Amino acid sequence: MRAILCRTLGDPSLLTLEELPSPVPGPGELRIAVRAAGVNFADSLVTAGKYQEKPALPFVPGFELAGVVAEIGAGVAGFRQGDRVMALAGSGGYAEEAVVAADGVFKIPDSMSFEAAAGFPIAYGTSHGALDWRARLQPGEILLVHGAAGGVGLTAVEIGKAMGATIIATASSPAKLEIARSRGADWLIDSSAENVAVRIKELLGRRRVDVAYDPVGGEAFQASLGTIAWEGRILVIGFAGGTVPQIPANILLVKNCSVLGFYWSSYRTRRPDLLRQSLETLLGWVAAGRLQPLVGETLPLDRAVEAIGRIKARQVTGKLVLTTAR
Repeated sequence: MRAILCRTLGDPSLLTLEELPSPVPGPGELRIAVRAAGVNFADSLVTAGKYQEKPALPFVPGFELAGVVAEIGAGVAGFRQGDRVMALAGSGGYAEEAVVAADGVFKIPDSMSFEAAAGFPIAYGTSHGALDWRARLQPGEILLVHGAAGGVGLTAVEIGKAMGATIIATASSPAKLEIARSRGADWLIDSSAENVAVRIKELLGRRRVDVAYDPVGGEAFQASLGTIAWEGRILVIGFAGGTVPQIPANILLVKNCSVLGFYWSSYRTRRPDLLRQSLETLLGWVAAGRLQPLVGETLPLDRAVEAIGRIKARQVTGKLVLTTAR
């Protein structure tokens, strides 16, 4: 089988396309014939050795994938060969075949494409967990979403709307903002042309933001801090803008506001029951038409280096997905 291999930590350009033996599932595992794999910003970190989790070299990157069950390991129940599934993996997604623990595999609706499913669990799971478990977003609250057309930002717009919030979306171009509007954003702010904090205050008058969702960091975080309401909640999702903000504790004190970190993958080991319940709820919303995952672009497996580069440069709207078709 073909796979993208990381033999040396560093720039994504060091990744190589190689032929590897097909993996064999052990007890509690499934072998999946991969049709598509989601590309995430974290892929650039793990291949550089800068991620929280560090697989042993050499390894195949890729945290999420979708495909067809090809082989079932001992002790696995509830799956049959040929089932259409999406899966979470510690690594291994950038390949034509992958072995995954069965408790990280989910059957997908017949209406859901492999491309949409491959980019679904991390982005949608992150936004649902952050808004529901951590921020406890309520109907009628104002939700500010930064990077609102990106891989996770767009899912926060969709899920926030499904939870009854009013959405302020920021993005770096009018075209990206129109994508956020198509998924339910109520107010749009072009962060490349407008002062985000000033514009929010113009839009809201005396009101302020109840929940801010920030996968960007830097100036976006400062805008959240300047516009957050009394007892508001700021969700720290990531730092795609490249700058990790420093938080002045005096503002937290005066506003009685909270800054909440959210690392979704930690729930895989600490609260797998909560994570599974969340993803099953979200897949139900897909089947009912309440969520419409956007695959912004697909690239073939042999262009994985380019795909990671595009993610790092924030050149993608929706999800970028690798496909294994030759």
